Amino acid sequence: MNIYGVKFSDKGKIYYFNAHDLKINNNVCVIVETEKGQQYGKVIEKIKDDEIINKGNFKDIIRLTTKEDYKKHLNNLKEGEQALKKAQVLADELHLGMHFLSSVFTFDKKQLLLNFTAEERIDFRELTRKLASIYRTRIELRQIGARDKACNVGGIGPCGRELCCSSFLNSLESVSMNMAKNQNLALNPSKINGCCGRLLCCLAYEDENYQESQKGLPSVGDVITMENIKGKVISVDILNRKIKLDCGNEIKEVNLNNESH
Repeated sequence: MNIYGVKFSDKGKIYYFNAHDLKINNNVCVIVETEKGQQYGKVIEKIKDDEIINKGNFKDIIRLTTKEDYKKHLNNLKEGEQALKKAQVLADELHLGMHFLSSVFTFDKKQLLLNFTAEERIDFRELTRKLASIYRTRIELRQIGARDKACNVGGIGPCGRELCCSSFLNSLESVSMNMAKNQNLALNPSKINGCCGRLLCCLAYEDENYQESQKGLPSVGDVITMENIKGKVISVDILNRKIKLDCGNEIKEVNLNNESH
């Protein structure tokens, strides 16, 4: 198995293909076979991870690209942009509440894939027929959510860096409110939601560490006795393993490494 990771766009996820006898350097463009037809992509890395390799069932890298392939790819991108505008015009004429974000032809133009957002489920069968009659290819319309939209559009997060989803994340993992609770964060949407309006992806990065650090710690509201001090827990510093106790007449801080103040 000679497996390489390939991206079809800078913001896209990595897909894995078998190059067989080809030896390919990183950042070299290739033509690959996919379920949707042939695609033009860029090799990102040579895969050495056995966990990935052992999954098997990889489609093939057909060949390295040529100058003619590159010209065709640029033309496909241009026609994809035109198709995006046409799809939006047709959707508006049919009074469909759709907002198109991207439109991409496969390299062999056997399929045109359009991503859109909408407030509700859309019956786009008539739109599909109109687009198919114009472009004479298979049409796939895909409704995406708010997180996928942010990944597609890009932007700057509250941390001041480029959005994780549009820079280095290859897939969007599930993020739950419990992750925010595990970190003792104020459950204020303006603080824990990203540009997409959903929970910040980065809440998941340290969740495992927080869960491990929480073991053996009391919860806020518990009444405990520790180091001959009895009080009600009013705050918990998970990573530093410190708690504050309301002892009635005073507030005491207890360090679970047996240091108290």
